[in-house]
Amino acid sequence: MSGPARLLATSIMLLAAVCGTVSIGLFVLAPAGSFRIFQAQWPVAGVLCWDAVLSLLFFIQHSGMVRRGFRARLARFIPAWCYPAVYAIASGIALAAVVLLWQPSGRHLLVLQGLPLGISQVGALIAVVFFCWGAIALKGFDPFGLSPIRAYLKGRQEPRVAFVVRGPYRWVRHPLYLSILVLFWCSPDVTLDRLLFNVLWTGWIWMGTRLEEVDLESDFGDAYRQYRRSVPMLIPWRAGLAPRP
Repeated sequence: MSGPARLLATSIMLLAAVCGTVSIGLFVLAPAGSFRIFQAQWPVAGVLCWDAVLSLLFFIQHSGMVRRGFRARLARFIPAWCYPAVYAIASGIALAAVVLLWQPSGRHLLVLQGLPLGISQVGALIAVVFFCWGAIALKGFDPFGLSPIRAYLKGRQEPRVAFVVRGPYRWVRHPLYLSILVLFWCSPDVTLDRLLFNVLWTGWIWMGTRLEEVDLESDFGDAYRQYRRSVPMLIPWRAGLAPRP
């Protein structure tokens, strides 16, 4: 591998890690509307429309780029070994834009105090722990698309991911998404724009999960179809669990 090619691969990997970490940090630590980069003097309807458009643009980027058809169309320009990292960079920029440009409505619908506040905080903590458990159970959890670049730099093919059910995946097929949804709805201060955010992003996660399952069935075939029949998608309402590997 030439020096420029190695430098390019390393730069993409570093940029993906930085963009992904910063954007997720902003999203988790700073509620949408906190930064007030610009304060729009709009009526509430205008603010909500702006926030909805920001969300929609993120949904289109995040869900569009991950589709196999879109990825195939870009294969002539973006090699397979760096596409996941490029996707992470684009998603990081789009997510940061949502957080930084979000406009608060100023209309408070619900502010939790006392015992309800404590319950919401406990629920959020459980969701964080559940998310971490789910990420650890994945073993090869790679949110920034770095593994393909590491394999490329070593001159190796990235190993094929095996379908293994472990940890929280025995109760629910998508514990990471479930955790994120719980965090959304455990917000102790529900403003009008926060309610809009929760509704839009909950709908997007549900729809994106259904689309993702199409790809998972294509990848793992009957094994995933059997898993899908025995384990709920997002809400662990069934008593039966997937068998241990």
